[in-house]
Amino acid sequence: MKLRKWFMLLLMFVLCMPAMGTSVQAAQTTPAISIFLDGQQVRSDVAPYIIPKVNVTMVPLRVISENLGAEVYWDQNLQTATILKDDTVLSMTVNQSYALVNDSTVPLDASVQNKQGRVMVPLRFVSEQLGLQVGWTQETRTITLSTGSPVAVTPPPQDIPGENNSSQPAVPTAPVSSNGSLRGVWVSTVYNLDWPSTGSYGNQAKQQQEYIQLLDELQAMGMNAVFVQVRPSADALYPSSLVPWSKYLTGTQGKNPGYDPLAFMVAETHRRGMQFHAWFNPFRANVDAKTDQLAANHVVKKHPEWIVNSSNKLYINPGIPQARQQIIAEIMEVVQRYDIDGVHLDDYFYPSNGTFNDDATFKSYNSKKIATKADWRRDNINQFVQQLNQAIKSAKPHVQFGISPFGVWRNIAVDPTGSDTKAGVTAYDHMYADVRTWIKQGWMDYVTPQIYWSLSFAPAQYDKLVTWWANEVRGTNVKLFIGHSPYKLGTAEAGWQSSQEIINQLNFNATIPEVQGSVFFSAKDLRKNPLGLLQALSSYYSR
Repeated sequence: MKLRKWFMLLLMFVLCMPAMGTSVQAAQTTPAISIFLDGQQVRSDVAPYIIPKVNVTMVPLRVISENLGAEVYWDQNLQTATILKDDTVLSMTVNQSYALVNDSTVPLDASVQNKQGRVMVPLRFVSEQLGLQVGWTQETRTITLSTGSPVAVTPPPQDIPGENNSSQPAVPTAPVSSNGSLRGVWVSTVYNLDWPSTGSYGNQAKQQQEYIQLLDELQAMGMNAVFVQVRPSADALYPSSLVPWSKYLTGTQGKNPGYDPLAFMVAETHRRGMQFHAWFNPFRANVDAKTDQLAANHVVKKHPEWIVNSSNKLYINPGIPQARQQIIAEIMEVVQRYDIDGVHLDDYFYPSNGTFNDDATFKSYNSKKIATKADWRRDNINQFVQQLNQAIKSAKPHVQFGISPFGVWRNIAVDPTGSDTKAGVTAYDHMYADVRTWIKQGWMDYVTPQIYWSLSFAPAQYDKLVTWWANEVRGTNVKLFIGHSPYKLGTAEAGWQSSQEIINQLNFNATIPEVQGSVFFSAKDLRKNPLGLLQALSSYYSR
């Protein structure tokens, strides 16, 4: 009986083989899915496919970013894709049956998938959420996407010698200085500290002339780089679809100054062969707690649930993943549109003093089950730094990414690997900036610790700190620039009674091979020529 049973099964298998072959052949000849956006075919290195049971077409996440004009980010740890376009933020997680659309939960027919090493997302859902019209033609297996704009078929872009294909006007530029040490200056725009002046509000010609004069003076001092604050308080010194115009241009946040200050500054800086680093304050929302004069599209108005009031200053909560991704998108807007040499962050992560009420966030967004809030906060900043670095390098690998942390990482009394200092505030313990990890992981191109103390200030001695930071970058690809404080010259603090203090610091730097340059805070303090510093600097840099 058993033999007969097996024989019948074998016979059935043989009889079915032709039908199976026909089925396989039919599947192989099924035409691939084509996608057209406003009349132009969208190419993909991984073919779109349909999930049969739910009839959902999946496409690589990359297709969204390159063809729909969106910013996309992939969090490997959380297995979450975040897509940002205009005012829409979409978040979708692998094996999760819903998406977050501007923080609202929306059910999904199909969740994010990993396929052939690519992150695949549901095309119709994403497209419709971004405002596109979606059509399907069964006969040709064609998906049509429409933005509502007139269809214009254009040839693929070509690199034509002598032609500028960027969105910015062509500007003749001198080569950016790359030889020798970096000699930079921070240019603060918050409170109109360095540029532009309050007297230039709304006056394009005056603002441009002020910047030209500033560059001329800095270059005469021997400087070859500027670090200009382009995002002082979740706003912009450039036209943006994501954040409002900065009030430091016109006196009114959201008011158009009538020109693109950032494009002008980059062009003028490069004309002189100087580097231009765009300086961002990532998590500062406002310098005070007043909201009545903020623009309607400011983050405080659009996402009040992201905002924390700490010591009457408003911060964007780093513990909220969507908030972090939004900031990355805002920074990437500058990276993609402007010919900047670097993206620069300062030490505004978590505030170093006061109460920061994020208990609810800790409970809601602690998917890794991190035991302490301090470690969780550091992980939030680590994710932000890593993902921002990845975004920059994916878009423009030549753009440098650097951070200027507080000058003391940890005191030796707390951590035996910390510096021989007695600082009341440290980057690791109070700002939750784990700079050591960023360096060791290679998540940035340079680090510029703010070592704002003299060679004779015992609690945080300049030479000890420079030596400590040099040890941290040794054996890595991370460059070390030192942040100096000429603003302290002439004050009562130990060591600042002569401009020779700065020169002595530069002389000490020259003995440390890892130190590759200096950055001074800030431009207005150099221009004041405190205690004859300019003559001393000019002599030092010209020798």
